[in-house]
Amino acid sequence: MSGDTLGAGSFAVADYVVFALMLMVSAAVGVYFAWTGRGQRTSGDFLMGGRRLTALPVSLSLTASFMSAITVLSNPAEVYRYGASIGFYGFSYIITILVTSEVFLPVFYRLAVTSTYEYLELRFNRATRLLGTVLFIVQTILYTGIVIYAPALALNQVTGMDLWGAVISTGVVCTFYCTMGGLKAVVWTDVFQVVSFHLYSYSNSFFSVSTSFDTNPLRRHTFWTITIGGTFVWVSIYGINQAQVQRYISCKSIHHARASLYINLLGLGSILLCSVFAGMCLYSVYKNCDPWTAGLVSAPDQLMPYLVMDILGDYPGLPGLFVAAAYSGSLSTVSSSINALAAVTMEDVIKPHTNVSEKHLSFISKGLSFTFGVLCIGMAGLASLMGGILQAAISIFGIIGGPLLGLFTLGILCPFANSKGALSGLVAGLVVSLWVGIGAHIYPPPPELTRPLPLTTEGCNFTTDSLNWTSTALSALEDHWYSLSYLYFSPIGTIISMSVGLIISLDLTKEREKKFGNTNLAFRDTELDFTKSSIST
Repeated sequence: MSGDTLGAGSFAVADYVVFALMLMVSAAVGVYFAWTGRGQRTSGDFLMGGRRLTALPVSLSLTASFMSAITVLSNPAEVYRYGASIGFYGFSYIITILVTSEVFLPVFYRLAVTSTYEYLELRFNRATRLLGTVLFIVQTILYTGIVIYAPALALNQVTGMDLWGAVISTGVVCTFYCTMGGLKAVVWTDVFQVVSFHLYSYSNSFFSVSTSFDTNPLRRHTFWTITIGGTFVWVSIYGINQAQVQRYISCKSIHHARASLYINLLGLGSILLCSVFAGMCLYSVYKNCDPWTAGLVSAPDQLMPYLVMDILGDYPGLPGLFVAAAYSGSLSTVSSSINALAAVTMEDVIKPHTNVSEKHLSFISKGLSFTFGVLCIGMAGLASLMGGILQAAISIFGIIGGPLLGLFTLGILCPFANSKGALSGLVAGLVVSLWVGIGAHIYPPPPELTRPLPLTTEGCNFTTDSLNWTSTALSALEDHWYSLSYLYFSPIGTIISMSVGLIISLDLTKEREKKFGNTNLAFRDTELDFTKSSIST
């Protein structure tokens, strides 16, 4: 079947109707909460939903926030090219939720912060808070650019719609309902979008794949790189990332917040399972006539939409449902990012230097949502230069999120850590992560370290001059250090950040004790006062 056609089909009227309905519902949610939320007179109401949300909608929003078109498009392509080993992310999800629920949630919830980076000033100093905020803004804008670009790529492949027209429409819809309705609109739109995401059920077929338990850190994907590296990446997302923390601390009690995390775990597992099965479908259909090798698609991330149009093109409405699912995932992620960017900019940059009424701050919050929406649309242009979408996204979270995770963990688990150690550790972790990450991009690993599955064009019913990509030799690496699995970028950043921070803090503590004697722990100025929280627990 796959070898009979040279290209994808086009949308029928029913497909456009399904797709348009999804956009209309998403926009309508923003209008609804803008109308019913006219009483949201403070920036806290706009950015945190008044801290009155319940577990179920928040759990669905948590699931939708980082399960974007990257999941729909790139996870199946990953399985198609390298096998089903990404299924081990399930273990990292479980560890992530346990660590987030027991370590990070209690601290952020009881402090009743709007921005997670407020904690850094309470624990260390203002300079640490500002540096953390700047890194988060850079990380989020880069990531959001990828998320906007991904569904536009899908639309371009299956419908012929102009790529950059689709990029702009994604950003415009997200910016509209974020600016109109605030966090409530984002959460309830996520609920609708995660339902849309699940409506597209993947058929499954099975193929034999060997799973590696090799401990070699240079192997791209093994049980250990995915479980260990994946845990660090996802803890940096669920434990300290503003987009996620902002959701569960908006719950009306800490019990609802904790429940939202565990309910969300079920959603993460089901989506992962579906995306792995979708990759299996790709391999079973195209293993003997690889569309990428044959030049039918320009990037691996276009394989899923190509399969949809190849197999389901004769069933009006189903291709539209697929694109709506991909688009829904990205709308939820982009809207979450825009809302989080507005929150940290308001709390960490604007509020400390202004003295205006809450009503004016609410208007400023809406203006920030609009501004960041426009900026993220512009950054989508960089996504086309980043190669595979999945690896690019995880690399961004590893390089920047890893050192930030080390900084927060240092503050929460090490009471003797001080501001000089924290800043030094953050900078050191970032430098090492950037060095390793940029080096890996310049010197990609050879095939023996990535272990791609065998794909050919021998089964195609048309002539192609393309070579089998799995057998094409890549240039030899001068230094195998740069072949380190991209999933280890985050652990490296975290460990370096904590280690340097601990060493410098201990040295300063010993020097101070030599001069002034031992510290009386009962009078430490780094202790956090949870009794000031106005939120019920």
